[in-house]
Amino acid sequence: MALATSSMHAAMRTRTVRGSTPVVAHTRSTRARTRVFARASVSASGDDEIDALNAAFAIKDSVRFARGNGGLPVALLTHKNGCTSTVYLFGACVTSWTQKSGDEVLYVRPDAAFDKTKPIGGGAPLCFPQFGPGAMQQHGFARNCDWEVIGSSADVNPDDPEPAVMLALKPNDFTRSMWDEPFEATYEVTLRREKLKMELCVKNTSKDKPIDFTAALHTYIEVTDCANSGVFARGLMGKTYLDKNIDPINPPPRVQDHKDVFFGLELCDRIYLDTDPETLLYVGSGAAVAVENTAGWTDTVVWNPHLTMKECYKNFCCIESAAVGKPVVVQPGKVWRGETNLSVIDV
Repeated sequence: MALATSSMHAAMRTRTVRGSTPVVAHTRSTRARTRVFARASVSASGDDEIDALNAAFAIKDSVRFARGNGGLPVALLTHKNGCTSTVYLFGACVTSWTQKSGDEVLYVRPDAAFDKTKPIGGGAPLCFPQFGPGAMQQHGFARNCDWEVIGSSADVNPDDPEPAVMLALKPNDFTRSMWDEPFEATYEVTLRREKLKMELCVKNTSKDKPIDFTAALHTYIEVTDCANSGVFARGLMGKTYLDKNIDPINPPPRVQDHKDVFFGLELCDRIYLDTDPETLLYVGSGAAVAVENTAGWTDTVVWNPHLTMKECYKNFCCIESAAVGKPVVVQPGKVWRGETNLSVIDV
């Protein structure tokens, strides 16, 4: 059964599907490929939940489900080249992306909780429908919700499978208590040969009024020591940023007048506006992680907590794809798409 198209989707992927078609369909920025895509509705608890998820969505050697930390369900993606990724259904949080060498790219803080009392601290938490403080809780509610698995996939090309899992979130009593707006969101994580792709789509299900929000992928990237001169962010020179270190409520604008952004001397909490698609984080080991705002994201947040998290601040820096400077406005029946691709390059 072919997926339905919408006006914003110029290059739909062709898939074989079973079960219901997703309300929000995802796209590729490159040419379409044929995919095998399994869909079903799962409602179970305890060990039966994992069995049901595997029965509905597991793909041999590519996608499976298990219990992660705290017994929380996770999707485990494995690429043929040996790369792996872990996605928690709670918060739709990617907590791991390992290279074929076994090296971990992402960072999870030692104080991270896996009991649903608060969002998972680390990996790539999803901030939606609010970034930072505001009318609702910090960074919105997406990080605090259980997302539903609605699909898994892998390319039918046996030489280069791309394992993926798609999750969905709809309004519930918890979300409506903070943001009583009509929406449906999907989040797809795809493990490519050389990249990790994370794609958020938000549909306005209203028939007569727009919705607006801010959002970000709060990506924690592991570094050798953020205080070392070999750890820095590049690609932001000449960009205006809001410096939340000076005033977190009304941050003054500044201009990045140096080629690189360094860490380790003080708190770094900056929202760079209207940034170029790619920012590089040099991690101090002869490699850099490229954070590519492929679609939808207009801004880049750079954050390191310094001594506010003195037990771990040297171990990571955050380079975040964001839509913060101007709220995203989605008209009735339309879909907004934000895509990020991470890759590791030698420098």
